[in-house]
Amino acid sequence: MKNLFPYIGKEVTVTEDMCDFNGHMNVNHIKAVFEQGWEFTTKDFGFDEEYLESGFSSFTLEDNYRFKKEFLLGDKIFPAFRLFNVNAKLFHMIGALFDKDEVICAMYETVEGHIDMSERRMSPMDPKRLEKVFAIKKAHDAKGLIPYDVRLKIKDLEPNT
Repeated sequence: MKNLFPYIGKEVTVTEDMCDFNGHMNVNHIKAVFEQGWEFTTKDFGFDEEYLESGFSSFTLEDNYRFKKEFLLGDKIFPAFRLFNVNAKLFHMIGALFDKDEVICAMYETVEGHIDMSERRMSPMDPKRLEKVFAIKKAHDAKGLIPYDVRLKIKDLEPNT
């Protein structure tokens, strides 16, 4: 199942300070595990320091989390991600948290806007970057279908856009 998600984050062991009064991992710590897995955007998407210094970045516009199984003290979990869709101004990432048996226990989606920091508004990616990110999306699509309902949507990239 994890082969559907090309970007694999770091394994995390659920600690006592991550657990809440219900005895399972608190949602804020689950969100933090998803957040720590984004290093790939720097390298593969080219959202590196040079790009940020050129006046562009990305902002989170919408997130969605779903949980199928709780994580308990001592459980080992890891996040994995893939690019689900992209257009000139938006990219839609999906992720999953896996347990030690590589079973999907939580799902995550985010829609990120490409931002011109001089105006602090969404703006289109330059054509070269968009082509690169769209190629990543196509490569991720080739990994196979996601085995759950993806809830967030963005407009598809038009041909020759």
